[in-house]
Amino acid sequence: MSRTIETLYRSESGRILATLVRLLGDLDLAEESMHEAFAAALDSWPQAGIPEKPRPWLISTARFKAVDGIRRRARFDGVERDLALHLEAQSNEARINEALQEEEIEDDRLRLIFTCCHPALPSEGQVALTLREVCGLTTEEIARAFLVTPATLAQRIVRAKAVIRDKAIPYQVPLSPELSARLGAVLQVVYLVFNEGYSAETTGAELSREAIRLGRLLLDLLPEPEVMGLVGLMLLQESRRAARSSAEGDLILLDQQDRLLWNRDHIAEGIALTERALASRRFGAYTLQAAIAAVHAEASSTASTDWRQITLLYDRLIRIQPSPVVELNRAVAVAMYEGPEHGLRLIDDLLAREELARYHLAHSARADLCRRLEQLPEARASYEKALALARQEPERRFLAGRLRELQ
Repeated sequence: MSRTIETLYRSESGRILATLVRLLGDLDLAEESMHEAFAAALDSWPQAGIPEKPRPWLISTARFKAVDGIRRRARFDGVERDLALHLEAQSNEARINEALQEEEIEDDRLRLIFTCCHPALPSEGQVALTLREVCGLTTEEIARAFLVTPATLAQRIVRAKAVIRDKAIPYQVPLSPELSARLGAVLQVVYLVFNEGYSAETTGAELSREAIRLGRLLLDLLPEPEVMGLVGLMLLQESRRAARSSAEGDLILLDQQDRLLWNRDHIAEGIALTERALASRRFGAYTLQAAIAAVHAEASSTASTDWRQITLLYDRLIRIQPSPVVELNRAVAVAMYEGPEHGLRLIDDLLAREELARYHLAHSARADLCRRLEQLPEARASYEKALALARQEPERRFLAGRLRELQ
């Protein structure tokens, strides 16, 4: 029975919490009462059996737990007394409509996502709160994924909740005039979670799955083109996970990967979503990145990849989201399409601007082009710079290996 309730918590806690926030008007109170409701389920369900509709049972139980707790505190606090009276007045309505409307519950989840990703919160607080309250991960699981202590992660969540409370951030989906800008902040949080998982050595797969699950949820609730593009991008990148490293954990670059290990279901779904987003003519940077990933996914080898198309897609991406990293990626594509000397000239120009001076992948890309041009001293110097800046152990082992090959 406890395993069943644990599974239910994983699958339903996000919906339940979102609805309780709407009903109770307080994130901390909603979370506390939800946990009390699940504890009550552990006590009563083994004898009484699982209710026909577990979610409404848990929502109703949590609501009454909150009312009881507020009533006890109301003896000493006039504000609490007013809140208790308000919630008690709604209780009869809750009994009549105990099942709750599925559509309203899904709206609750969308409201909770926008609250957790509000731009007034610090970035690390947005990520931690979203994973905790929307995805239902424990503090320990999130801390392990981000390589911080549970105490540090808990403080991020506490501070984020304090900002919501102190700034009276409304629990609502933004109105149309500001929806586009606010949706961008939500998508950024989802992609931050995914990228953290994509680069992590041990806990990455779990975190990437959570990001994709969150993206799918957002797509169900708000099927906008850029949401499609982001989910497509994550699926296309995640499709290569099994081929990205050896059994010993060593990094395998794209041109050396066994493409038979790529997840074809992820690729098919990712391409379909990307094509839908492109067809809308209302797409942005995530969709263009997904289109680039799709060109790689459709190629049978590095040599047969349409590098001209990738270069053109990067040209368009730079126009709407200029950044040195995008320029670096375009330079690598140019090297594959026009020759390594053209790509090396572009990378040298980028490094001269010093924006990527401490970005190990810029020096690694330069080293690779120098190696291909047989400029071995230059290649060695750039590999050494990249190694000094790299932090992930698989990347460090890869760069050290390339240096040994040049000796």
